[in-house]
Amino acid sequence: MDKHYLTPLFQPEAIVVFAGRADDPASLTPHAQALHAALRAQRYTGTLQFLDIHTTGTLADLAQARADLAIIALPPEDLAAALEIAGRVSCRAALVISSGIGAEQAAELKKIARREGVFLLGPNCLGLQRPQLQLNASAAGPLARVGSLALVSQSGALTASMLDWASNNAVGFSSVVSLGPNTSVDIAQVLDFLANDAQTHSIIVYLEGISNARRFMSALRMAANAKPVVVLKAGRRPAGNEAAQTHSGTIVGSDDVFDAALRRAGAVRVRSFVELFSAAKCLASRYRPVGKRLAIVTNGGGPGVLAADWINEIALDLGKLSADSVAALKPLLNGHASLADLIDLSEEATPEHYKAAIEVACRDRAIDGVLAIYSPKVGGDASAVARALGEIKRSIGKPLLCCWMGDATVQAARVILNEAAIPSFRTPEAAVGAFGNIASFYQNQLLLQQTPPPLSTLAKPDIEAARLVIESVLAERRKVLTEMESKTLLSAFHIPVTNTILARNANEAMMIATQLGFPVALKIASPDISHKSDVQGVVLNLASGTAVRDAYNDMVERVGRLQPQARINGITVQKMARARRGREIYIGLVSDEPFGPVIVFGAGGTMIELINDRAMELPPLNQFLARRLIERSRVAETLGEWRGASAVDMDALEQLLLRVSEMVCELPQLREMDINPIIVDESGAVAVDARIVIDNAPQAVSGRSSNYGHLSILPYPARYEQNWPLPGGGEYAVRPIHPDDAQMLQDLVQQLSPESRYFRFVSSMVELPPSMLARFTLIDYDREMALVAVAKERVAGADGEISETERIVGVSRYITNPDQSSCEFSLLVADDFKGRGLGSRLMESIMDVAREKGLAEIEGLVLANNPGMLKLMRGLGFTVKPFEEDRDFKLVTHAL
Repeated sequence: MDKHYLTPLFQPEAIVVFAGRADDPASLTPHAQALHAALRAQRYTGTLQFLDIHTTGTLADLAQARADLAIIALPPEDLAAALEIAGRVSCRAALVISSGIGAEQAAELKKIARREGVFLLGPNCLGLQRPQLQLNASAAGPLARVGSLALVSQSGALTASMLDWASNNAVGFSSVVSLGPNTSVDIAQVLDFLANDAQTHSIIVYLEGISNARRFMSALRMAANAKPVVVLKAGRRPAGNEAAQTHSGTIVGSDDVFDAALRRAGAVRVRSFVELFSAAKCLASRYRPVGKRLAIVTNGGGPGVLAADWINEIALDLGKLSADSVAALKPLLNGHASLADLIDLSEEATPEHYKAAIEVACRDRAIDGVLAIYSPKVGGDASAVARALGEIKRSIGKPLLCCWMGDATVQAARVILNEAAIPSFRTPEAAVGAFGNIASFYQNQLLLQQTPPPLSTLAKPDIEAARLVIESVLAERRKVLTEMESKTLLSAFHIPVTNTILARNANEAMMIATQLGFPVALKIASPDISHKSDVQGVVLNLASGTAVRDAYNDMVERVGRLQPQARINGITVQKMARARRGREIYIGLVSDEPFGPVIVFGAGGTMIELINDRAMELPPLNQFLARRLIERSRVAETLGEWRGASAVDMDALEQLLLRVSEMVCELPQLREMDINPIIVDESGAVAVDARIVIDNAPQAVSGRSSNYGHLSILPYPARYEQNWPLPGGGEYAVRPIHPDDAQMLQDLVQQLSPESRYFRFVSSMVELPPSMLARFTLIDYDREMALVAVAKERVAGADGEISETERIVGVSRYITNPDQSSCEFSLLVADDFKGRGLGSRLMESIMDVAREKGLAEIEGLVLANNPGMLKLMRGLGFTVKPFEEDRDFKLVTHAL
């Protein structure tokens, strides 16, 4: 049970092949011919057997051909039969290499695979490669060289192109997976495997579409948490949406949302094949995430300036040596350099000069990476410089990228750099862009670590009042809320709004305005008018009762003439906002297919669509995410001291975004929303106008019941937090795990006795490796759950001061199995807390969560020589029986 469920597909020990008879080439499909050649081109490390579905023999004979994986490359009419035979010979996985299979036949193959208990990759794919196993189960060309980079592609043509490029650039792969349309094993499941694959250190993905946003985001977040992931997505769609009923809906396109989703998942998006190849070079060199300060070492000022310009263009920072580094480097270069912004070596620079400059730069804390640029010079030796870089590459801990400019004179040097696994580029801009991808990954990892709850720590909103407003509007078969209704919704979530009163006639408007105080604004109130300004339905700065009366009558007449079918409920009167130097911003909401609701932030006012300022983030938000969302907008430049105005109240702006996040999480009926303009200044923020579009709550993204099924990222499940008393005094808190628990979890494992560690991990390790620690603490709460028991302890410091600290003293966990109806659990309790009821409480709590998720059974493996755990399981009502695959374990199960 410790093996990944796709191990039979990607790590098979025995394979059966259904690809026709190799001695009759004329009868083979093109894919079968390519497969035969690929499988015979190298010696696969496992057992390989070719079978013919038309051969005579009984099922008993076929049963002798037990295997993990069946590879099928047959005509369409034979695929179903081959898949059924694969199930009969106990294959756990099948790969169908084919093309031209329609959706109906693909669905039938999925049905057979599900019935036979087989994980099916294909049809309409080129197969897979696992170079370390010497396994080329593909029609994508020769087997790639062994490496640590995984390629997952939804395009067969791109897969073949990448492999061809890699063979000429010394790039190796741990896995190559070609995914076609209608495949049963989808991209999310492949990413899930690669996240846990020890051979894979980084992943590149070519994506054309996803079918399930929650599952995709879950797998991508897990993968990107463990290793760098770079994505190239095709099918970028224009941003316009004619059906949209708010400004947000018209200016935000699905491609923008995809960018936001990738950022939140901790992955990096590239925009072209060239960038994907560049990223592959960097990832193959196993560079880890870094900051964005790039130093330039060059023997030519012009190329260095080009690189510096591009650093500025893509929002990186030019790394500059500290004073200590400059002092250390000057004697090594003997005056052969300028150490201003660039490390500009002279034309006579030797390999030793490059080596010294790069080593000093990599030791400098103000530098995150180094770009070495070499321009061919008379008497220079490009290959010697390349060899010098290859020598120092292993001893430096920061990314080193190269740009050897020119062509014929530097070709041999580029080969040397490739063999040393140093990413090499032909232009400074390409090299800087590649470093930008590494830096973006680092920035996005900070977003990945955020796991906000659905509700902030601010005052609790009146969710029931908001739902009543929505239900009353839907009962009237309306979807667009009036301004009054929209502002009521905002007020229920404590978002400040301008006081708005509806007037039914001109005299009412005049009296309301007089009571509110001048100046006032009038706005048309109609459920049929999306944008008031389009019908001149807004009049500002009215300074007298007479002006209000006349404006009212003019507006009713004008709107009735321009939009005669619109229902007019009256005109709202509101006092003009006093903030003379306030900035106008907007916060919006759009609903994306497939990612669900997305929060949008940018410049507001009537010029919103012309300015086209939009930054976006997937909910839920916390303060860190809200601040980053604001920083990504162009209007952010105006929020500090600007043109004589004081800096705005950023806390108020962040709180407003948190309130909108709460609305999105708690009200799945929201489809579009404009809060525009919001006037923000040094004293706070107030919403002047709002328009909200609703509909019936959508079906859960995950396919299972959930309070937050409309979100593609599940919020931190704060509702599972609880406190329990400890026997003998004191108490402990039980709550879901979050990424900040990593060090406390490591402390728990390190403080265990060797026996306890072995019982839990079946290993003699004394601490959790970083990748395992990350996987245990940043989890997807939809498909798994980990509850930690946290106790507070009083600790005496070196000065005798007593302080209170928290400590994790127990963890219970489950992970949903691939069948989506059962789960596997694990349990760990600190040695000094055993026998105090903690294990029982944690198990009961985790079973309650699994039951709420709709799972039917919980199971786990317990070492047969662990009597304490087996006693606990029996006491909780678990069935204990031998585990047939390994008699050292007992299988314990319990119906939920």
